[in-house]
Amino acid sequence: MNKLLNVAQAVPRQFVREYAFKSDLKIKWVRPEKIACFKPEKSGDLAKLPPLKADELLLEYRDCKELEKADESVRAQFKLINNASYLTTQFYRDEMVKEVQRHAQDYGSMEAKLAKMTAVIRRYQEHMDAHPRDKMIKVRLKELIDKRKKFLKYLRRWDYPRFEWILEKLELVYKPPPTHFHWITRKESLQKLTDTYCENLKEERLEAYHKQLQAQQIPFLEEAIKKMQFVRQEQISCDVPVTVTEEQIADSERQLAQLKELQQADAAASSLKQNEDSFN
Repeated sequence: MNKLLNVAQAVPRQFVREYAFKSDLKIKWVRPEKIACFKPEKSGDLAKLPPLKADELLLEYRDCKELEKADESVRAQFKLINNASYLTTQFYRDEMVKEVQRHAQDYGSMEAKLAKMTAVIRRYQEHMDAHPRDKMIKVRLKELIDKRKKFLKYLRRWDYPRFEWILEKLELVYKPPPTHFHWITRKESLQKLTDTYCENLKEERLEAYHKQLQAQQIPFLEEAIKKMQFVRQEQISCDVPVTVTEEQIADSERQLAQLKELQQADAAASSLKQNEDSFN
């Protein structure tokens, strides 16, 4: 007995792993790219400011008749493109307010305030694209975006039709804060990806098995019809109660004919698709 135990212990055991590791599934998780909160994708700005016209004059000199007859070098001194950037911001702000104001002198309503903030936000976003390290403008931009969200939240609560109208006019998307904040972690993301992979694999195998069963239907019915006919003939010849009726055989033959028609139609459709793909 001891000799048998010694022999059994001397033989190395072979362990067979019956489970899979995540590394076997070839699933790779890539952390999503972080988008700054002042970018248009996060702030909800769907459009940018229209390009400034090259011959756009300052607001107070638009109707000046002397400039119409003045030399081009003199006229260039009064163009928006050659003046301070805050004047261009003021121009865009006034133009955007005109689209949503209730009357010609309306500059204090909720719509006018939102239009002003939107114009300044989009100007700051253009500035941040050109100068990404300007921290002062970055802080101002974040504060303005938060302030506009508060105004939109208030308008959404108390006047929803006007809220929808202002979003359409200013081309904005309101993104309310989530009810529960949730960190994106690698472990949880891999678990979700693994579950999705397993579900897809299960569906693929079930679909393959379903196709395999469908392919076996026609031979199975042909064999079943032959056996039913043989059993019926034997029962009649032996003068015993007949358990297989002609209706059952006819139903099986009808079902076999339908399956053959479907198979021919599928084959014709697949051949037509292959011809079209080869032609293209």
